[in-house]
Amino acid sequence: MELQDLVSFIEDHAEDLTELMVRNLRESPRMTGYHRFGDHELGERARLVYANLGKWLEYESEGDVVEEYRKIGKLRCQERIPLSQLVWGLLLTRRTLWQFVELQGWEKEHALDLEILVVRFFDRAILHAVTGYEIEAGGPSTSMHAEETAFWPGG
Repeated sequence: MELQDLVSFIEDHAEDLTELMVRNLRESPRMTGYHRFGDHELGERARLVYANLGKWLEYESEGDVVEEYRKIGKLRCQERIPLSQLVWGLLLTRRTLWQFVELQGWEKEHALDLEILVVRFFDRAILHAVTGYEIEAGGPSTSMHAEETAFWPGG
């Protein structure tokens, strides 16, 4: 099974993944800031990642990742979601993806290439979400530096 087949499988099953993510979030005592939102709203947030996974994993998507996740960080600050819960939410989104892949019986060697790309994507998403959060909270504005781009070779 090729990497693209696994990415397509995940995108095609974004609804199932979203349901699992909402359930995981509801059960997490670390995510109390999100508990006030309805399942549909929470699901839309997760679906953004799962349904567009192929796009997010492309190296050329860095500008989109910066824009989207800074916007998410700013919004979470406005919603008064604690920063630690913003980060935990992104980590939980990533963990739920692997939980789903494992539940579907995918062999680990088929998923290793995807795991590397997904970890890199979530590293970038977390960085830019935190940056957006800090900007909204009145912290210093930051811009991407060449060394950050080199930090994620291949995406």
